Amino acid sequence: MKKLIPIVSVTLLSAAFVGGACAADVQGKQKELQEKQQEVAEKQTELKQERKAEVVEHIQAVNQSMQQVSRASKIIGTNVKNATGENLGGIKELVLDPKSGQVVYAVVSFGGVLGVGNKLFAIPWKALTWNRDKENYVLDLDKATLKNAPGFDKKHWPDSSDKWDLLSNELNQFYHLNP
Repeated sequence: MKKLIPIVSVTLLSAAFVGGACAADVQGKQKELQEKQQEVAEKQTELKQERKAEVVEHIQAVNQSMQQVSRASKIIGTNVKNATGENLGGIKELVLDPKSGQVVYAVVSFGGVLGVGNKLFAIPWKALTWNRDKENYVLDLDKATLKNAPGFDKKHWPDSSDKWDLLSNELNQFYHLNP
């Protein structure tokens, strides 16, 4: 029995030492795994941002060609969606600058139910991009932000140059555009 006690003691001490080393090794591996998971998450975010930039660049190039020449009747009625594909409404009217002859705003109808309670938004033409593949315009806003955009109802359009000028300033600020 006296010979057995030192052997058992050595065995227990060895097991405790090896077990502690294994536990430290497991903790080290867990930390490495967490670091790798963080790296993967960061890389995924980076790739998503790069893809979004590529899509925006492509849409802008297509938009430029679409906006060079197009009939108003083809634009009116076209859907407007955001970058994630949510429908933001349809283009109801185009507003022209009589001095330059250029389209200044696309009036988009949004909200309401079955056309009742819709609000009209004068979206600066520069803020829209044409998506040829899906044949719709893209506005880089989510629905909640659009709901807070300056707008009007169909019975209360800006009816003078002064009102359009005031609205223009407000719209340029809201959409972060330079006049």
